[in-house]
Formats: sequence, C-alpha cells, structure tokens
Amino acid sequence: MNNNDMKSTYASILSLVLLIIFSAYFSATETAFSGVNRIRLKNMASDGNKKASRALKLTENFDKLLSTVLVGNNIVNIAASSIATLLFTSFFGDAGAAISTLVMTVLLLIFSEITPKSIAKEVPESFAMFSAPFISVLQTLLTPINWIFTQWKKLISRLIDVKGGGAITDDELITIVDEAQNEGGIGENQGELIRSAIEFSDLEVVHILTPRVDILAAEISTPPEKFASIFKNNHFSRIPVYKGTIDNIVGILHERDFYEKMYFDKTVDIPSMLISVEYIPKNTKISELLKIFQHARCHMAVVIDEFGGTVGIITLEDILEELVGEIWDENDEIISEIEHCDDGGYIVSGIASLSKVFEMLEIQEDENTEAVTIGGWLTERMGKIPSVGEGVEFSGYRISVSEATPKRVVYVKMIRLDAGTIESSD
Repeated sequence: MNNNDMKSTYASILSLVLLIIFSAYFSATETAFSGVNRIRLKNMASDGNKKASRALKLTENFDKLLSTVLVGNNIVNIAASSIATLLFTSFFGDAGAAISTLVMTVLLLIFSEITPKSIAKEVPESFAMFSAPFISVLQTLLTPINWIFTQWKKLISRLIDVKGGGAITDDELITIVDEAQNEGGIGENQGELIRSAIEFSDLEVVHILTPRVDILAAEISTPPEKFASIFKNNHFSRIPVYKGTIDNIVGILHERDFYEKMYFDKTVDIPSMLISVEYIPKNTKISELLKIFQHARCHMAVVIDEFGGTVGIITLEDILEELVGEIWDENDEIISEIEHCDDGGYIVSGIASLSKVFEMLEIQEDENTEAVTIGGWLTERMGKIPSVGEGVEFSGYRISVSEATPKRVVYVKMIRLDAGTIESSD
C-alpha cells in the first residue's frame, strides 16, 4: 500500500469517526428535545440564561426541529455507511460489504443510538442548551427541505384525519404531580395542595356545604338575649336568620354588628342589622362561588334546591378548607371524620365526603351513585335509612351503621374483609 493509499485510508477512518460522532449528536439532540422540561427552560430563560432562551425558541416549532434533526442524522448515517463500505471493500474485497454492514450496525447502535440517547435522557435540558446553537444554524440551512416535509405532513394529516392530543387533562396533571412527588421533586403537603387546586374548579357546593339539619340559625323575632347566648355558646361569627321557617332565610347577622349595637347604642333591632344573603343552586361550582363572594364581599351563602327550599349553607372557610385542609381556631372542637379503631377498622362520620373516604381507603369508586356523603351512600344502597348494625359489603369492606337517628346515619363502621370475601353486594 503506497503513501497515497494510506492517506486515503486514514482520511476515510477519520471521516467515519467524525460522522459517527455527528450521528450520536443528532440522536442525543432528538432525545433531549423530546424529553425537555419546557417549564424549566422558561424559568431559566426568565433568569437571563441565553442558552435556555435559544433552546426554548427551538421547541416552539417542534416539527421543524425534528425534521432538521432527522435529516441531519440520516445524512451522516448514510455517508458513514457508504464510506465504511468503500473502506472495508478495499481491505476484504467482495466480503467487505457484508462486513461493513455488520460492523456499522454494531457501531451505530452502541455509539450513535443507545449511549447518546441514554445520556441525553438523564440531562435533557443541559444537552438541549448545548446543541441549540448548531441546530439553529442547521435549521436555517435546511429551511427548503423542512418546508417540503412540513407540507408533506399537512397532506398526510388531511388524508388520514390526524387529530391532535388536545390540551392536557386534569387527570394527566394529577398523574404528573403524583410522579413528581414519588420522585422527590415535591413534598407530600405540596402535592396535596396542587391536587386540591386542580380538582377545585370541578367541585360543586353540594359536596362541601353544611346540610340543612346541621344549620344553626335563629328566627328573626328571637330576643336579643337569645342571640347573645347563641354567639357566646357556639363561637360563630355569623348566624343565618330566617322568618317563619328555615326555608326562608332573610339575612345573616354578624356578631360584630350585634355587639356594637348592644353595648354602644344600647338598642338592638335585629332586622336592621341583617346582611343581605346570597342564594345559590346546589350545583354551583365552588370556583364560581368564590367569585360571587369576592364580588358581593360576603362570607356566607344559602344553598337552595329547585323549589327554593334551603339545602344548606356554605362559607368562605369551607372553600378554603378544600384547598388547604381543615382550619381550626382556638375555640373549635377538633373532630376527625375518619378514626382508626383498635380492631383495624374505621369509624367514619356519616357526613364525611364519599369520594374522600373511598380515596383514603383505596376503595373503588361507585359510578352508580349520586350521594356525596358516606351516610347518604349507605342509605341509597340499602333503599332506606338503615338502623344500627345494618350495612353492605363493597369493594372488600363491610360498611355498616354504628350510630344513627330516625332521620340519618350519624357514624359508619368500615372493616376490611378477609381475602376471598365477595367484593361487592351488586
């Protein structure tokens, strides 16, 4: 082999190595931009990181970016295979093509696919910022080719009626939060707060209201001394006031206004002190109710049914508790809706949220119910107001009444059934 042949061989080997490096670069770039966290890039860009800003700009037209990367990757792979074929043929003759195919398959698979993509997957943002300058230049150079591929994609989309995935759903967001929490990116309390915020808009007031039977209200003709006793003994800052029946709530009496009149003016005229009340249907979203509270500058609303009767009341505190959990002040008696028993079961308040109880105990959701409380669900399943000891089996639990009145279920006992027990009474 003369000097010219040796130089040609070395040049081919060097070209082959460079092409494999470029192939690895394109493969890693594809993986990096496919898995990059755009929110993280946005935050870095807003902090003045120019590399992050450039990478973020590339992601805004991902189809164009992907076309550039794939075109570049295919060019270098084809060039590498061609050079390898010529190189191996010069050494092994007719068998060189087969040997070249085998060697290049192994080399490209290991050094241009598996290794670079594995690295890029671990640090997508860093690699995207590293590759962005070169990709930006290449994207400009390949503009005509990218335009052709863009038109081709549009044509294919029309022919086979390709539909986009649409906006991200609430369930997908919750899954993202769960994964972030499992990986240690956010804490348990942060995760719970985010999940509550995501579910906030879909929740209706009927799920969190204080039901009619638990409303502490007073008739408008009640003597001032009685109102003073109610405020003192119950530590409420607001009391609904009705005329005739609780279905006719005419206003809200504020504790501050009451005592100001009693101790400073020495006269108390209950009707003149009442704050106008907001009436809302029971299917109102709590996100909409929050806007009503803000606009009307009030903290309490009366929930009514289709006939105008009082279903319950809801306060601003009820809404806030859906986001941050129970809020107790120094005068509240702390009551747990779910308490663990020594026998491994649970005692659950009859007015506890059905969805929350089932979620906490990992019980399958009952899609055939309209009940919002565990007591209401049990009553619905049995077709009557159950007595103490009566209950049903559902999703691996025995759910029975531990305390009740003639009108409703007060407490429910839930015990996990042994393995092999029938899961549902359906």
